[in-house]
Amino acid sequence: MVLKTSSSGSFVGASIDANLHVSPSVPLLVVHKSDSLEGESALLGAKNATLVIMLSLILTKGRSVLRNVPANDDVIHMIKLLERIGATVVFDTNEHVLEVDTTNLDGHTVELEIMKKTRASVLAMGPLLARFGKANVAFPGGDVIGARPIDYHLRNFEKMGIEIHEVGEVISAQANDIVSRNLLLEYPSVGATENLMMFATRISGTTKIINAALEPEVLDLIAVLRKMGARIETAVPATITITGVDELKPVDHTVIFDRLEAGALLVAGAITGGYVHLPQAPAHAMGMFLMKLQEMGHTILIHPSGKGVKIKGAKNPRAVTIKTAPYPGFPTDLQAYTMAALTLAQGTSKIHETVYENRLIHARQLVAMGAQIEIPHYDTAIIRGVEELYGTHVIASDIRASCALVLAGLAAVGTTTIAGVHHWKRGYQGLEEKLRQLGANITLQE
Repeated sequence: MVLKTSSSGSFVGASIDANLHVSPSVPLLVVHKSDSLEGESALLGAKNATLVIMLSLILTKGRSVLRNVPANDDVIHMIKLLERIGATVVFDTNEHVLEVDTTNLDGHTVELEIMKKTRASVLAMGPLLARFGKANVAFPGGDVIGARPIDYHLRNFEKMGIEIHEVGEVISAQANDIVSRNLLLEYPSVGATENLMMFATRISGTTKIINAALEPEVLDLIAVLRKMGARIETAVPATITITGVDELKPVDHTVIFDRLEAGALLVAGAITGGYVHLPQAPAHAMGMFLMKLQEMGHTILIHPSGKGVKIKGAKNPRAVTIKTAPYPGFPTDLQAYTMAALTLAQGTSKIHETVYENRLIHARQLVAMGAQIEIPHYDTAIIRGVEELYGTHVIASDIRASCALVLAGLAAVGTTTIAGVHHWKRGYQGLEEKLRQLGANITLQE
């Protein structure tokens, strides 16, 4: 790679250990209670769209250009994956332009080291099978938020004629008698939809994915595949039809703006009672989240075009009930941010997490900051609003938890130190600097 750059149980309450000492060698996010955040901020491309689009380039031969690419650690890991199988990559991190030449790809194995660093690596299976007729990948690693089983991927690959063997942590897949067919997903899995769709673009016949995921990031992948020359149609209810073609061509594509980064900045404005303007925020893709912020009492202004959101944080936010669900439901990736805000809302809130079984693990860390949260069941959190949170040392368990703890720290009395910085760096590029520009007192100590 060439880099171009200039520079389960229940718990309520908790005691605060003011004497906790942290080794200075441990990377930390240090957050002090901040006044109302105010100002305007730009967004980068969606990480969850970028990673799968990068892997889709395996389907092509030639030089592709991706724009609006965030330089977070997950993207860097994905670049290493592409280079290990023979791609030439140039990344201008200042301009956020990624050039990938896939002309001389010569590998079909994704090494265990790469797989364990980002779960998205499993999405290489479909493109590798389409290009080479075989793929070796390991079971994915990444966050500690649940199993995220890949059964939906493997079971449907087998239905299409892929022979799959599991040896230890490695999945070996071989294309034999490939058949295009209708595939009914038991659950609208984003990863399975993307993996199967990429494979289907290059096989003979017509494949239908029924009960498919149609998140904005999936639709961005479809836009890229169509630019390559793929024949893909979407229909109601939640059906994607792919007619295979012999060849796909390189693309020049600008990745959609990140609705999750937008969500973080909007909650930062809400939790500090501030005023934040995001001109690039994809409001049309954030409906349920914005509705819940309004229910809490925050003022939300949306540009008539559906692009651009302003928030004015309420002085006395109200409790709400949230249930995560596949798009267009409330996004699981915005649940942790919202929980942080609800810890200070008047009344009793309820969050029902339906997507990942361990996605409430950050609640324990919020409790350490003085939040009143019960977990009566592994997928349910009851949050009773408190008047104040208190800074202490906490540990991030995943990308979205790291952000939730930062957001809580903005409103907490004193200083909050957050370990698990590698999760923050995997998910965000320069988000701490954007928060600082809005008035946050936050430092990334590495």
